[in-house]
Amino acid sequence: MLKEKLLEDLKNCMKEKNVVRKNVIQMVRAAILQVEKDKQITLEDNQIIDIIAKESKKRKDALVDYEKSGREDLINEIKEEIEILAEYLPKQLSVEEVENIVKEVIAEVGATSMKDMGAVMKAAKEKIGAASDGRTINEAVKNLLTNK
Repeated sequence: MLKEKLLEDLKNCMKEKNVVRKNVIQMVRAAILQVEKDKQITLEDNQIIDIIAKESKKRKDALVDYEKSGREDLINEIKEEIEILAEYLPKQLSVEEVENIVKEVIAEVGATSMKDMGAVMKAAKEKIGAASDGRTINEAVKNLLTNK
C-alpha cells in the first residue's frame, strides 16, 4: 500500500539525512492524515494518488511564479520536490496519449461543440485520473472540440 511505502521512504530519508525528501514525504503524509481525520475514513491508494497529484500541481503553479521573480534557489528546490512527488504518481501520459483518450471520450459522450466541454472534461478526468494534469486534458479537449 502507498501509505506504507511513504512511511518506509520517510524512515530511509531520515537515516540518509535527505532533508528535502523528508519534508516532502512528511507534507504528503500530513495531507493524507488531515483528509482521513476530516472525513473520518481510511484513504485508498487511488485517493492518496489524488492528494499527491494536488500537491504536485501546487508546486508546478508556484514554479511559474518563482521563475518570473528569478528566485533560482527556490526554483531548484521546487523542481526537486516535483521530482520526488512524481515518483509516487502513475507514469504521466504524453500529450498524444491524452489526445487519443479525449478523442475516445468525445465519441462516447457524443460531443459536437464547446458546449459539451464540461461533460467531456468530467469523463476524460475519470478515465485518465492522475496520469495527466488537468491543464493538459483541458487543452486537448479545447483543441479537439474547436476543430469539430
